[in-house]
Amino acid sequence: MPAALQTVALLTVSNLFMTFAWYGHLKTLNHRAWYVAALISWGIALFEYLLQVPANRIGYGTLSLGQLKILQEVITLGVFIPFAMLYMQQPPKLDYLWAGLCLLGAVYFMFRG
Repeated sequence: MPAALQTVALLTVSNLFMTFAWYGHLKTLNHRAWYVAALISWGIALFEYLLQVPANRIGYGTLSLGQLKILQEVITLGVFIPFAMLYMQQPPKLDYLWAGLCLLGAVYFMFRG
């Protein structure tokens, strides 16, 4: 599997973990003390780092540092929107589209020849 594809796959899965670590507690642990949510989030984030660090190491040989960062931001938005709408029951917003278009501009500038 090409390094760029490995990087995208690992970053996508790591982002799923991180999105739940950052925001999942707002739905499932809102009745618990903040430090309980923080400890559980740290436990979830460990799995994120176990995927994110290798993803960046694999990708850095093929992609530049800036490209890795923009790729991460695109994946973050791509994971966050379904999470917000499906798991957190947030209504779809046109702002997600505008944010995605702005990121496409960033992708263009970071990946152009």
